[in-house]
Amino acid sequence: MADRVYPAKPPAAAAAAPPTTTAAPGAAPAFPATKAQLYGANRPAYRPQPQRKFRRSRRSCCCCLCFWITLIILSLLLLAAIAGAAVYVIYRPHRPDFTVSGIKISTLNVTSSSQLASNIAVNITARNPNKKIVFTYNPIDISVFSAADGGVSLGTAKVPAFVHGAKNTTVLKAAISGGQQLDDAAAKKLRGELKGKNGVALRIRADTKVKVKMGGLKTPKVAIRVVCSGIKATAPTGKSPTTGSVAGADCKVDLRVKIWKWTF
Repeated sequence: MADRVYPAKPPAAAAAAPPTTTAAPGAAPAFPATKAQLYGANRPAYRPQPQRKFRRSRRSCCCCLCFWITLIILSLLLLAAIAGAAVYVIYRPHRPDFTVSGIKISTLNVTSSSQLASNIAVNITARNPNKKIVFTYNPIDISVFSAADGGVSLGTAKVPAFVHGAKNTTVLKAAISGGQQLDDAAAKKLRGELKGKNGVALRIRADTKVKVKMGGLKTPKVAIRVVCSGIKATAPTGKSPTTGSVAGADCKVDLRVKIWKWTF
């Protein structure tokens, strides 16, 4: 009996390779996925976050600065008020008192050529009413003016410096002379006043600087101005001088505080 011959089995076809696909960006990876695909497919890109810094606004800084400046100013004002009250209670300070105690006119006329000739003796009495305060005066510049419309300067003189002790009275004597040339309007006005029945109104001005001593405390020198008005005088007609009327004279003392270019 003849042997049967069976044909050999055809070789198994090679396993078909899985189709290769390209996943769209952001899409889930195809199955099966690797670990890199599983952990990195949907992870967002790392972006460093800016660190937050807590800063105060400019407005809050300005408010804080204004608050402290205001507080310092108020504190200084309070200290100054306390010191001033203490000085007032201890020393009871008062301004010095000035009066015109006498005035004599030896010469006062205006020539036809508008030339002024004047010779005036002025006595000013200064009183210190304080018991514990001493005034130290610089040399004093004394000027005499005709009082009408600002007036014409009739002459000037200088009184030496002096120390005005507590409860002291000092008489300042000044010999004032003038010989300046006047303009026609000023000369005409002064002639009319000299010819009047009531005489000419005079105004006396004294300018100086004073330093105050209260116990061991000494202040810087402060400029003062004394203005005396209400004085009447008549020009002499002969060689004898005339005496001016000082019954209505009134003197005022003002501080002359200078700040930069301005004087108050």
